[in-house]
Amino acid sequence: MNPLQQAVADRNTVNQNAGRSAGLARTAVTGMVAGMIAAMGMAMYAMIASITYHHVGFFTPLYHIASTFISPTALMTSMQQAMAGHDFSFATGPAVVGMIVHLVVGAGAGAVFTVLVGMLRRRLTAVAWVAAGMAYGLIVLGVNAVIGLPVAAHLLGGGAVISTMPSMVGWWTFAVEHLIFGMVLAAALLVATRTATAADRGARPGPTRSA
Repeated sequence: MNPLQQAVADRNTVNQNAGRSAGLARTAVTGMVAGMIAAMGMAMYAMIASITYHHVGFFTPLYHIASTFISPTALMTSMQQAMAGHDFSFATGPAVVGMIVHLVVGAGAGAVFTVLVGMLRRRLTAVAWVAAGMAYGLIVLGVNAVIGLPVAAHLLGGGAVISTMPSMVGWWTFAVEHLIFGMVLAAALLVATRTATAADRGARPGPTRSA
């Protein structure tokens, strides 16, 4: 291969790598958005469970998450208020902190799932998407329970309130929350993928007819 051919080959390699990097970045961003949507669905179920069969207050799950970084005062107050019959004890700061943390974690988990699915390089059916998402949700549960929450509690000073979150929430409820996360994540990505595919097909020029 002469120097000119080598230069062209090197340039093509660079362009291919740049294209792959850009594609991976787009995939990750799509996953982050889908992860945040899924996190909102998960949070809604958690708050409904909290006010109904757990009877500890509607916004308590947000305060629980926020206790990773701040004092659990709002968490305890919300639970005490619920016991007194006041289910909607609201503290703006802790609620915002809890929601931001939840969305950030959801975005990260969504990005990882999207990249992993993209590595399969095969078209999945809708059922396969949802099944993969729900399985991934349970994997996230396991990682959080065994590694994420205990490590966060140790490093950030959240203590037992954070490290024992699954048992405080209830393992069944915690599992359902993560199944919902995975299901909504998969559904959002399926819609995004099919929308992008349809748009790409619509953008392709059709065959031209000769006069």
